[in-house]
Amino acid sequence: MELGFHLPIFDIDGGTTAIAGELARAGAAAEEAGATWLSFMDHYFQIEPTGLPAESNMLEGYTTLGFLAAHTSRIELGLLVTGVTYRHPGLLAKIVTTLDVLSGGRAALGIGAAWFEREHRGMGVPFPPVAERFERLEETLRICGQMWDPADNGPFEGKHYQLAETLCSPQPISRPRVLIGGSGERKTLRLVAQYGDACNLFASSPADVEHKLDVLRRHCDDVGRDYAEIRKTVLANNPRPTPETRDDFVRSMADYAKLGIQQAIITPTTGSPAAWIEGMAPAVPQLAGMS
Repeated sequence: MELGFHLPIFDIDGGTTAIAGELARAGAAAEEAGATWLSFMDHYFQIEPTGLPAESNMLEGYTTLGFLAAHTSRIELGLLVTGVTYRHPGLLAKIVTTLDVLSGGRAALGIGAAWFEREHRGMGVPFPPVAERFERLEETLRICGQMWDPADNGPFEGKHYQLAETLCSPQPISRPRVLIGGSGERKTLRLVAQYGDACNLFASSPADVEHKLDVLRRHCDDVGRDYAEIRKTVLANNPRPTPETRDDFVRSMADYAKLGIQQAIITPTTGSPAAWIEGMAPAVPQLAGMS
């Protein structure tokens, strides 16, 4: 099992002027630890699950990833997860392509149907009903696939999006891994089976994750997809690990590894993500022996 780091909090020790330096140090610490994933959220207001109010610091995700691309050299970079409502899909494909080119082929497209209504209303972003958001998500996945196909620059005609051309030049250095976040059994996991390279589930319990994986396997059977092709990841914050509870966290991941989970992604509980990553670093070799 591999370890990834997800950084959702920008209330950094030292204040706003310390954010850039701290994030650069966090990227270096993640690579030094041997982690394989580094991500941020795609939000404009802070979200309540972090325990912080909406008024807390939040940076735009893809700009932040571009900054980290210049301060890292090996780790995969992505958002967990891009809200489909925030960017036109043609522009999103171009943004992720740009990140991939400038990072030397390390961009991922983490994407989902979006959910934070207050943020949409506050920023003046349309917030359609959930059924429409999933329709838009599927069209966006199709558009990105077409834009990352150098042999197909033709039009796209969908219910919600129409593109006269799907020209994307340059093409990504490495076609970005498409990670679809969420565990909805009827829609989200079907989209994973049909379009995703990876899924991201909540590590609520091994039994819950086993059930979700069984659902995903059935969707793969229905669409003729090889279940083994899909990378399985979990967001492991129940409870959120700390350097002091690191060994307990590692032990708790053993049952997930047995289910075929290939990567655990964890988030910090401190105003110094770099120090937290350094404290969690010994978990990387401990997890590496699990399967």
